[in-house]
Amino acid sequence: MMSIIHGMSHVIRGGVAAAFVISLVACGGAPKWVAQGSSAMSTKDEKSFYGVDSVIGIKIEPLAWDAAENRARAEIAKNFQTYTAYLMRDYAASTNANDFTKSAEEQNVERAIKTFSAVTLNGVRPIDRYKDEETGTYYVLAKLDLKDMKNRLEESKELNAEVRDFVRKNADRLFDKLEKEEAQQAPKQ
Repeated sequence: MMSIIHGMSHVIRGGVAAAFVISLVACGGAPKWVAQGSSAMSTKDEKSFYGVDSVIGIKIEPLAWDAAENRARAEIAKNFQTYTAYLMRDYAASTNANDFTKSAEEQNVERAIKTFSAVTLNGVRPIDRYKDEETGTYYVLAKLDLKDMKNRLEESKELNAEVRDFVRKNADRLFDKLEKEEAQQAPKQ
């Protein structure tokens, strides 16, 4: 009888220890970049563009990681060239027939937005991944270093010298402008 109680005590302690380890892992939560999202950031030593995106509902894990990575790359591409078409139609009417105390009201508002981005970016690479086990969501953080981009541009044979010079001269200025615009749009805390 004593060995049964001792054995059960050992099992209970093992279960408590396992629950403790699981709770520590669960407390870690998502990395900060998941909530922060895509942006342009600069530190003392580098300026970079970051893209964050995710995918959910794909059961084949390698396919899910590839899809999230491609979406993160697309997030970076949107910083460079995006075409957006916006259409809004608004209709309102009020009708009455001889009795001005009664009327029929109708209203219809429609909005359509189409966004398209097409750009070739060399040097974008995934730098971190996170899977939310609870929801099955795969997140990828991709990075395009501005210095790497300028170096690759120098090596590029596709662009003529005039285009390379323009990008080289204006890359830092455009990066700073984008960073300022993002700072203005950031929610005030």
